[in-house]
Formats: sequence, C-alpha cells, structure tokens
Amino acid sequence: MLRVTVLVSGGGTNLQAILDAQAAGELAGAQIAAVISNNEGAYALTRAAAAGVASAVVSPKAYATREEFHRALLSKVQETGADLVVLAGFLCVIPPEMVEAYPNRIINIHPSLIPSFCGTGCYGLHVHEKALERGVKVSGATVHFVDSGTDTGPIILQKAVAVHEGDTPETLQRRIMEEAEWKLLPEAIRLIAQGRVHVDGHTVHIDEA
Repeated sequence: MLRVTVLVSGGGTNLQAILDAQAAGELAGAQIAAVISNNEGAYALTRAAAAGVASAVVSPKAYATREEFHRALLSKVQETGADLVVLAGFLCVIPPEMVEAYPNRIINIHPSLIPSFCGTGCYGLHVHEKALERGVKVSGATVHFVDSGTDTGPIILQKAVAVHEGDTPETLQRRIMEEAEWKLLPEAIRLIAQGRVHVDGHTVHIDEA
C-alpha cells in the first residue's frame, strides 16, 4: 500500500478531491496517511479531521531559521512513513534535502499548462492573471514531479481547459480546478500506486492498464 502524505497551506480543495477519490474507492493501492500544513489556520486541516486522517502543523513561525523549519518539515514527513508526498496547494518552497530524500516521490499540481505561466512567483491567482493578460485561449493544469527547480520537474499529466470570453482570474481558477486539478491529482496518485509511472531522465512514461 502506497502511503501518501499531503502538504497543504490553505483551503484544501485539492486535498478534498483526493479524500473524495479515496472514499469512492478510486485510489486502489494508495492510502492518505497524513496531512501536514505550514499554517495552523488552514481549513484543509478541518477537511483532514472530517475524513479521519491524521494531521500536523509545522509552521516556519515556530523556528528561528528557515533551515530549522526545513529540517522539522522533513522530519515530520518521514515520521508519517510517506512513500509519496503530494503538494496540494503548499505555498512553501520544498527544501533541497527533501527533494534528495524523496527523488521522484514528490508531486505537485500547478494551475497552468507547464511551461506556460510557471516558475518563481507564479502561484494561485497570479497564474490566471498572467494567462488572461497574455490573452491565451486555452489554459489548464499540470501534475509534475518536484525537482530542485520551480515547476521544472518531469510532467506526469496535463489537462487543457478553455478560457472563456469575459473570464476573470477567479472564474478561470474555478473552472481549472473543477475540470482539471481535481481530476488530475487523484489520477496521478492512482497511477503511481499501480506502479505504472516511470521516469526516464526528464520524461515520464505511463504504462497502459
């Protein structure tokens, strides 16, 4: 059984999508073992409690330096026995020591079609603001493995979503969540749990069912 630890910072809508998929029996071979947040006020923690999933808070405010916070975060993730770490709206930079400890075992969901509208400073509504400013007709979401860069790891899954006339960053964000993010993240976990995802250099290969 693949033990999955989910890292969150806010409302936890992507976490809820994963929890719902597990409850529906759609994550065969995977189990959500724990939820960790850097924010003690994150509503995602309430979602975890409602689902009966253990949770913990590791806040940078509790540590004198960023290095101490990074060590504490890695230690807590290791305590959960994680086989796979899922970033579901986690707004802290993942430290190099965690990437090294979990090579190709950390995945992230990003609200655009990477390599468009990604990288440092591109998160949340900022992504959709940039997409609308550029006038794109299609956006979407990407699930990728996390490496030492920002949104540069091997891409696992992508899904395109149409941009509508009159969209605001908020309406586009919601559509991409509903049509792409909430589908892609559980699907990626399921594929990894089934042993169907293989990384060759910077390319991901997915075996047929």
